[in-house]
Amino acid sequence: MTVGVDDRGLLSAVEQLGSEVQNATLPLDLPGVAEARAAQSALLKQLDDYVIPRLTSLDAPLLAVVGGSTGAGKSTLVNSLVGSAVSRVGVLRPTTRLPVLVHHCEDERWFTGSRILPDLARITGADGARDDHGAVRLIASETLPAGLALLDAPDIDSVVQANRDLARQLLSAADLWLFVTTAARYADAVPWDLLRGASERGTSVAIVLDRVPPEAMEEIRTHLASMLREQGLASAPIFTVVETTLTVDGLLSEHEIARLRSWLSALARDAKARSIIIRRTLTGALNSMRDTVLTLSGATSGQEVATAALHQEVRAAYVAAMQAVEHAMTDGTLLRGEVLARWQEFVGTGELLRQVEAGISRLRDRITAAIKGNSPPTSGLGEALQSGVAELLTAQSRGASATVLRRWRQLPGGPEVVAAHPELANPVPQSVGNVERLVRDWQGEVLQLVRAEGKDRRTTARVLSFGVNGVGVILMLLVFGQTGGLTGGEVGIAGGSAVLAQRILEAIFGDQAVRDLAAKARRQLMVRAEELYAGEQAPLHAAVAAVQVSAGQAGRIKAALVALEAAR
Repeated sequence: MTVGVDDRGLLSAVEQLGSEVQNATLPLDLPGVAEARAAQSALLKQLDDYVIPRLTSLDAPLLAVVGGSTGAGKSTLVNSLVGSAVSRVGVLRPTTRLPVLVHHCEDERWFTGSRILPDLARITGADGARDDHGAVRLIASETLPAGLALLDAPDIDSVVQANRDLARQLLSAADLWLFVTTAARYADAVPWDLLRGASERGTSVAIVLDRVPPEAMEEIRTHLASMLREQGLASAPIFTVVETTLTVDGLLSEHEIARLRSWLSALARDAKARSIIIRRTLTGALNSMRDTVLTLSGATSGQEVATAALHQEVRAAYVAAMQAVEHAMTDGTLLRGEVLARWQEFVGTGELLRQVEAGISRLRDRITAAIKGNSPPTSGLGEALQSGVAELLTAQSRGASATVLRRWRQLPGGPEVVAAHPELANPVPQSVGNVERLVRDWQGEVLQLVRAEGKDRRTTARVLSFGVNGVGVILMLLVFGQTGGLTGGEVGIAGGSAVLAQRILEAIFGDQAVRDLAAKARRQLMVRAEELYAGEQAPLHAAVAAVQVSAGQAGRIKAALVALEAAR
């Protein structure tokens, strides 16, 4: 049973699938994730404990795991087959705490390393007081034939959870299940749950019916055989042991185990028979993987979808914030209150605004006079505009953050992310300073636009007569000068302010230049706002990324499964 070319290709495909299954992450507590995590763990153990070791070493001895319910007589059976007390027996339960693997002396090399059950340490020598759930005791025996190993497993229904888990792990590592039950308990639910699983996976099974009263032998054996047929295990051989007195060494008589010993010895001697059992169990294990792998792939995909939805909520909230900022920059919202009052101070009195309604010709005369005269202070208006823009950006930022957290709490996986990052509920201390710096930098860019546009001699003179800062403030006012969002008397006031600002700038630069300047200034502010919000999205995206869901992992798992099926 050497590994052939086809087996090496199959081994490579299995190892790739194992790698993809190992890489799958299921950090979010989505519906069904507990089952998916259990399936992932069981699949990895099956690959590590049986499929990969067996494909790697098809010539290794056949491993028969002796399993069964509490008090079924597993350890007594193993001791009897070996001919000495290699596994602890007794009336206290559970007795088998440390699994015992008995092998022929010539087969030691197959079990001392990590070929099978790599997560269990190896202990050698006679039974001692040490009970270590993380180890397996190795015992060499001349009695057991080469090519066969027996592993005495803990009770499948042990009162100790760790024992039950270990028993199932060991059964998954078996080429052959030697399932021990009794006349009194052969119909119990727990053993049959495992036997049904063995049938579904195609695992090779043999049954040892222990402690059978001689007078009930035929009836119980017939009923057990019927139950095995119903579960798809009709081919499983049944070995019976009558209720009897043990020898002085605590062993079953040779007569009671002769048929079982003969069958096991024949398997050990017959490489072809061993190969049939090994191939059947191996094929069954590979067949059973498909549904588990697809379940895991679906769960992994669910994790990817959930995190993608969380990321999308961040993007959507800040896109809405940007849209709100852009709308506020053109609907006159920023020309309310303090800005309007400062603008009126800047141009003189409310009488000037009324000139707008009286006619553009009279307005132009006032503009010319304003330009030729001494320019009034602009600091108050500039500060009002700065505060208005900063408040707008800050309000939209906080609104977007609150929207994200609210939506996350309603989405699968979102509450976990929110709970893990309570700092997201509070504004970042640096955010206020970032906004103020942004507005100052933008105002500096506006002044640069004014200087660049006023570089010819005539325009320079007009700009200087009014002051670069003054012209810059008027340009900023024009950027926010539309009136779509205002009502009542505000429309006339703000509209008049915008018209007046535009006429002043047209008198300095010309109408086309003014349109270009306003568009550039608005675009520059939007670019800076976008950069600001991108920075504020970063910790939100980082919080989602911190759950470590592997993007595209579901697809890679499916691809590995397809490759495995092709290799078979």
